[in-house]
Amino acid sequence: MCGIVGAVGDRNVPPILLEGLKRLEYRGYDSAGLAVIEKNGNLSRRRKVGKVQELVNELKRSPVRGQIGIAHTRWATHGVPAENNAHPHASGDRVCIVHNGIIENYESLRDELKAQGYKFESETDSEVVAHLVDRYLQKGLDLLDAVRATTKELEGAYAIGVVARDTPDRIIAARAGSPLVVGKGIGENYIASDVLALKPVTDRFIFLEEGDLVEIRKDSISIWNLDNESVVRSDVHVEMAHDDVDKGNYRHHMQKEIFEQPRVIHDTLEGRLGRTQVLEGAFGVAAKSIFDQVQGVTLVACGTSFYAASVARYWIEELVGIPCQVEIASEFRYRKVSVPKDTLFVTLSQSGETADTLAALRIAKKLGFYATLTICNVPTSSMVRESDLALMIQAGTEVGVASTKAFTAQLTDLMLLTLLLGRRHGLSAKLEKELVQGLHELGGVIEAVLSLDDPIHDLAERFMDKHHALFLGRGTMFPVAMEGALKLKEISYIHAEGYPAGELKHGPLALVDDDMPVIAVAPNNDLLEKLQSNLQEVRARGGELFVFADQNSGFREEPGVTVIPLPHVHPILAPIVYVVPLQLLSYHVAVLKGTDVDQPRNLAKSVTVE
Repeated sequence: MCGIVGAVGDRNVPPILLEGLKRLEYRGYDSAGLAVIEKNGNLSRRRKVGKVQELVNELKRSPVRGQIGIAHTRWATHGVPAENNAHPHASGDRVCIVHNGIIENYESLRDELKAQGYKFESETDSEVVAHLVDRYLQKGLDLLDAVRATTKELEGAYAIGVVARDTPDRIIAARAGSPLVVGKGIGENYIASDVLALKPVTDRFIFLEEGDLVEIRKDSISIWNLDNESVVRSDVHVEMAHDDVDKGNYRHHMQKEIFEQPRVIHDTLEGRLGRTQVLEGAFGVAAKSIFDQVQGVTLVACGTSFYAASVARYWIEELVGIPCQVEIASEFRYRKVSVPKDTLFVTLSQSGETADTLAALRIAKKLGFYATLTICNVPTSSMVRESDLALMIQAGTEVGVASTKAFTAQLTDLMLLTLLLGRRHGLSAKLEKELVQGLHELGGVIEAVLSLDDPIHDLAERFMDKHHALFLGRGTMFPVAMEGALKLKEISYIHAEGYPAGELKHGPLALVDDDMPVIAVAPNNDLLEKLQSNLQEVRARGGELFVFADQNSGFREEPGVTVIPLPHVHPILAPIVYVVPLQLLSYHVAVLKGTDVDQPRNLAKSVTVE
């Protein structure tokens, strides 16, 4: 989603702001800009459509210097990508603001402000914030109280940063529904929507709570809560690996993140597995008492995380034997929900800030779910702070918009959860030991799959001129097929759908011809024979088949059927392995088609608006 960076100190801040924006590029954006209060007192603004480099080039042509400023990368929610819609937004030459989120009542505020003589230059909802702040300044309030009064008029989600020409020593910021952090420096302080933006300048952060208002100056940070009470929020030391945002020898972040998966699986399992069983303490001190009482599970997520949850439903109902519901967060939050007794509510999110999933968590707590657990990649995120239990996926920073390593790490954590719940509902120690052994070997199996990169690249060449593709799977492979289709459509812009193979005859078979490739995932499990029968239906209609199959499955190549043998893996753990070749296939197709692999059009990394 959109990115915010702000800084105030004794040195020239535009380089800090630009570096921060570059580090937020992975979130997805269509324009970038900054506003700086210069030494002559002018509030100067520069904005450009396109990449951050366009803004860098503009600043070379028309430089600004100052010791306080705010900056932003925008992902369109209101108004087309255009310079007048890019942030920061201004009210005259007096106030500039940056905003993440959506102001739901902006139309009525806009009409009111227009009637009072304010001129609007953009189509955005964000511009009303700048004019509201200015209106309160004109009434004699200081900047802090003007922002405080403004937030009381806003409905929706926001993280905002504000600077004003007449108070050149401070930034006022606030958050409600969108993430915002404060960075602590020496003789300078910062704000950002993501700690990654401030990695070069600090490793100490304050994570603002819902409704917080903050005033930052170069030598002080003051925070007030939703009730306008002065509060102290503890700062946190955040360590980030040096290569988190570097591509290294890889061509794209996505490629690097695909090949990181054996290490990520190892890191996710480290300290959580004994020789023969899962170590319960990894879920926190309260885990035992909570898991002892769980009689059902509801999993809620969006996008790729929803497909991980969909795999886990099969696992939980098969191995644990208790009911498991899987919900798309954006649907869950807007329907009447019946809450079964002693149900564990589980959210999945790479960022921990996904707006719909976070809203669903808050609703679940009000509805009276027995307990809440989040499986997340960001330990300082809102979901982690607001859940009873949290399990980190240890994937490191995922820069590519299309999730890869976070998905396999989520599945790994969900298997740990399944085994712990299963232990309480009759799962045999023998099967747990078998699956734990399989988890220990998982990284090596994925390494073996990654060694197939060259043949999968060759396979991708056969997809370049295709406009549609069908992915098939049965059982736990059905969500994997949906995830494979999502990856292909996200980054190569080929229309793709994932289907349960048994549904072919109920409609999708009408689409099959020699111009529509059909990709199947076929581990050696008890549904293999049925899958083979389904695929014969494809061949009978002239469809071209590409089968990722267990090397022991007996699939044979023939005209129109290409088989890519995969190393054997325990059938229950197969989803974690079989998604990897689908990631590679999508990646290579996208590269061959020349699309923007890491930042596909119209998409953002962390969807923090509804």
